[in-house]
Amino acid sequence: MNQPRNAKGGGGGGQNGQSSRRRRSGRKGKSKPVDLWRPVPPLPEPEPIVPAGDPTALIRSLGEPPLPGAGAEMAIATVVARAAGLAEALARVGGLVAEDGDDESVGEDAA
Repeated sequence: MNQPRNAKGGGGGGQNGQSSRRRRSGRKGKSKPVDLWRPVPPLPEPEPIVPAGDPTALIRSLGEPPLPGAGAEMAIATVVARAAGLAEALARVGGLVAEDGDDESVGEDAA
């Protein structure tokens, strides 16, 4: 039997009657069911994605990683660079990467 014992030496089976009863406080009747398949408004067109020039800049700004070994920083930078490359490839396939002339116009739409 792998059940934890309580302080009185019982097996935790609820022999005293308190653990088998549960109080229902704060519940006022049944809640309304949510319609998960309700129609939702269409999403706006996504803004063009500008690939990062140096995807490891944020990681390097945090300092040395608190991991043992001399290659920890390089291993983390490799993973981050690979993830950024895959993200950029997916954005290119989806036609979401900003063209060279679109870089300045990305922030101007909000103004």
